[in-house]
Amino acid sequence: MNLWMHEARLLLRQRLAVTAVALLAVLTIAALAAGMAEVSRQRAAIAAIPVAQAEDIGAIATWVDKEKDAGSAAYYSFHPTWDTPAPLAFAALGMRDVSPYILRIRALGLEAQIYDGDTFNPELALPGRFDFAFVLVFLAPLFVIALCHDLTSSEREAGRWRTLAALPHGGPALWRRRTVLRLALLWTAIGIPFLVAAAISGVHAGSILVILLLVAAYLLFWVGLSAAIGRLRWSSVANAASLGALWLVLVLVLPTLGHVAINRAIPLPQGAEIASAQREAVNHAWDIPREETMRRFYAHHPHWADSAPLGTDFHYKWYFAFHQVGDESVADKVGGYRQGLERRDRAARGIGWVLPSVGVQALLTRMAETDLAAQIAYRERIRDYHRRLRTFYYDYLFRDRPFGKSDFDKAPRFE
Repeated sequence: MNLWMHEARLLLRQRLAVTAVALLAVLTIAALAAGMAEVSRQRAAIAAIPVAQAEDIGAIATWVDKEKDAGSAAYYSFHPTWDTPAPLAFAALGMRDVSPYILRIRALGLEAQIYDGDTFNPELALPGRFDFAFVLVFLAPLFVIALCHDLTSSEREAGRWRTLAALPHGGPALWRRRTVLRLALLWTAIGIPFLVAAAISGVHAGSILVILLLVAAYLLFWVGLSAAIGRLRWSSVANAASLGALWLVLVLVLPTLGHVAINRAIPLPQGAEIASAQREAVNHAWDIPREETMRRFYAHHPHWADSAPLGTDFHYKWYFAFHQVGDESVADKVGGYRQGLERRDRAARGIGWVLPSVGVQALLTRMAETDLAAQIAYRERIRDYHRRLRTFYYDYLFRDRPFGKSDFDKAPRFE
């Protein structure tokens, strides 16, 4: 124990070590604070939905109640959906930084509403925002390199190597103590602030433990890499340069090349292309006989086929029918797009088994429920809700039932 205390005192006397650990702690705290602030902002925006929705629907209901037209109610009513952040979302914002977490939809064609804002494939976002995951994956290795690159080389350059190796409990035992102490300090600078932030955010104890172990394992990987380079008996400068090059390759270059390779191997259209195709199908309905649209609609939805025939006047059931037909016309594209995204995601997670930086980031976003799988799940919840909305309004439209102010309260709510 005295040897450990002695080494700890020597380490804490080194200005570089103290400064590096303090800076890492400050960066970790800043990242956690930024993540918690962003999650708090998102929660506040979601919490404000009911009041804004009540005001919006109230104004529409007053107007619709005059003629009790179900079509107008369905056309003008927006219905909110939202993706509440998980307790751990503050640590790895992931796709919540590039994809909507609130989406107001109507009972019209859904695919255009979902993909209108999808002007790029969000899974391509690599480093992301400054959050805990960013500090751990991208910055922490640099601090490991700063503290561990010269553990042995500095002693050789100072002429103390042989003396230290000959001392009792010296040699390999001495380097192990010094390495473990540096690893413990770096883990403390990252782990303790995270532990506090996670406790404040109500993260499950099991998840906290897993991430603390993940931090230790990732730091240990870089410590081991530093030790391996140190065994080559190069100079301290050469060690630092070599480790810096490895950091560049393992954290930035190879993950980027991996994602580029995945994108080329699994080509996908932009989500906006799906929205455009759906919109073209909808617009085409104005140029063909209405009976043809209704025939296509009833073929897939015979439940409404006994609705009264269309007259010569405009009827909203035809309008909503061709919107649904437009959605169904791009169903194959939507399914293929989702399957392609999932294949890309599986391939990216496969890279994580080879590149620790990718694996750590993937695990953090999975646990935080901010990865691609979480975004796809949110879209599926939107689709389920949209189906319930359509069924609700169709019961009025295709049965020619009046829609009054009280009927707005019967509309399904997003869960």
